[in-house]
Amino acid sequence: MNKYLKGRGAQINPANKFHLHHDDMPPEREDVIRTQYIEVFPKTILNKVDSPDIGMAYSLNPYQGCEHGCVYCYARNTHNYWGYSAGIDFEQKILVKKNSAKLLEKKIRHKNWEPIPIMLSGNTDCYQPIEKELGITRGILEVLWKYRHPVGLITKNDLVLRDLDILKKMASHQLAKVSISLTTLNEEVRRFLEPRTATVKRRLHTIKVLVEEGIPVNVMLAPIIPGLTDHEIMEMAETVSELGAYSAAYTMVRLNGDVAEIFEDWVHKTYPDRAERILNRIKDCHGGQLNDSRYGVRMVGEGRIAEMIKQQFQLAKKLYFSNATKIPYDLELHHQFKNPQMKLF
Repeated sequence: MNKYLKGRGAQINPANKFHLHHDDMPPEREDVIRTQYIEVFPKTILNKVDSPDIGMAYSLNPYQGCEHGCVYCYARNTHNYWGYSAGIDFEQKILVKKNSAKLLEKKIRHKNWEPIPIMLSGNTDCYQPIEKELGITRGILEVLWKYRHPVGLITKNDLVLRDLDILKKMASHQLAKVSISLTTLNEEVRRFLEPRTATVKRRLHTIKVLVEEGIPVNVMLAPIIPGLTDHEIMEMAETVSELGAYSAAYTMVRLNGDVAEIFEDWVHKTYPDRAERILNRIKDCHGGQLNDSRYGVRMVGEGRIAEMIKQQFQLAKKLYFSNATKIPYDLELHHQFKNPQMKLF
């Protein structure tokens, strides 16, 4: 058996189906998988979201690939389109879009643009480690604040606290919300499942600080992995509620495309004694398959186990988020700042 790669989620590089020849990276030494950052030059930066399962109309991804290395990440499959593998390549070869803020400003200044909440990121984390050095996400937030444009952020990284100054101003005008992803409260599980994300302790601290600073926080208990993390639903919901999160949601793990092969390899290496139990429970939620692409079903699953998880979450919401209210965005303020010469009095 090949050596387990510490600090990485994926342990293999599945072949890229868009290439006839793709050499699998031999995982013998840690130093062969040092992270590489590759600048790309997109001509547009906003992505129209057509999925009925997603609550926002546009997403913006300043990075492709993600050093966090979450082994279950659905975004891994998009790395194939860039000529890389969804496995180790996804967390080793990070594509950076340094012109993101400039492209965004051009788009939202267009005379026909109507303000609608933009999601940062939706594909890969906008606060992954390299953001501390490059500041691309911060530049995007500066543009959004300049034009008083609404945004929703989702992250696993406490680096979001670096931008408290901007987020506080935006939140005070109902222009910003933050979703923190929380998969488990078990640090050992987190370390294997999401090797380069913020620790559980730091993530909970991030929720607390954001709330104290007046920024609405939703917590995504996602993904729920049957046989591994589903028993934590109630405890996670109670914990984040006590920290002040105004709402919580969940999604079921789904292992589409190459993610299935990556996850199967990982779970057999990490939890060999219960690997088949975990995989069979995931299959039970998706009609006997590890993957599921059906709108309206893929995010929550179906079947006996999926229904039990749904009932647990519904009870958790009733117990810990019974007073939750929807926090709207201000979609009108942007019009006052369309012209950069205008001031708010």
